[in-house]
Amino acid sequence: MVGNILITGGASGLGKATADAVAKAGGRPLVIDVGVPENGVDHVLADVADRDRVHAAVTELAERAGGLDGVVTAAGIDRCGPLAQVPPAEWERVIGVNLLGTASVVRAALPYLERSAGRVVTCASTLGLRAVGDATAYCAAKFGVVGFTRALAAELAGRVGVTLLVPGGMRTRFFDGREERYRPGPDARLNQPEDVAAAVVFALGQPPGCELRELVVCPSTEPSWP
Repeated sequence: MVGNILITGGASGLGKATADAVAKAGGRPLVIDVGVPENGVDHVLADVADRDRVHAAVTELAERAGGLDGVVTAAGIDRCGPLAQVPPAEWERVIGVNLLGTASVVRAALPYLERSAGRVVTCASTLGLRAVGDATAYCAAKFGVVGFTRALAAELAGRVGVTLLVPGGMRTRFFDGREERYRPGPDARLNQPEDVAAAVVFALGQPPGCELRELVVCPSTEPSWP
């Protein structure tokens, strides 16, 4: 049984697809996002880069639901461009949302997950395993998520399940607002977020003691993998 699943970034993209998949599987999605989910799921508005606010949001949702059985950290942003041309505050915000936000959410949820022997699914990227130019902030953040998650799995072994999700490009609004040179081309083959969300729900549904440590889900022609 999937149970109560906290999902960051659950108002759009992979987060929304995961919330929908959790609900379809009989679970209860609980969303933290800066925007209101269109599907009417239980949610709290919060920026995951705000440590104190996100701790309060996790606590509020967990108490309202009577506990947590899982957490999916799908919130993420990017800021493309050469290091010298990306304003420092924008560069650091990518780290704040993608890496520090992931750690803050997991930290706040841990007391609930330890009580339920629950699961964490963190969202990295194929660019957390292989670097490209003009993506120093995103690669630094996602490489950090990979290291954080692997260390977390060792730390919580036998108490809380931990899965590292490594998705490739998906057909979401993630690429909106970018310069044309940083967008996938018209012929780019991208995964549907619903297909990646199905893998997330599969990981969440594993019995205690059975661990899916890492899942790479990418298009068959993903240029950043392997």
